Amino acid sequence: MSRFDDDNPFDPAPRKKPASHEIGQPLDTLSVDELEERIALLREEIARLEAAKTAKEASKHAAASFFKS
Repeated sequence: MSRFDDDNPFDPAPRKKPASHEIGQPLDTLSVDELEERIALLREEIARLEAAKTAKEASKHAAASFFKS
């Protein structure tokens, strides 16, 4: 049996990291490493959004060219 029982409400709960970042959430409880992880996560998301925007702009341009001719 482990030292801590799952049913004991006084056992310290393990700290879980959120899988994502919520815009406007408090940052004062995050460590420098956690902030760096969030920054990397957000940079990846920005790159993904920019790629989707570029693809949609290309599709829109192709459709506009098709219907103008």
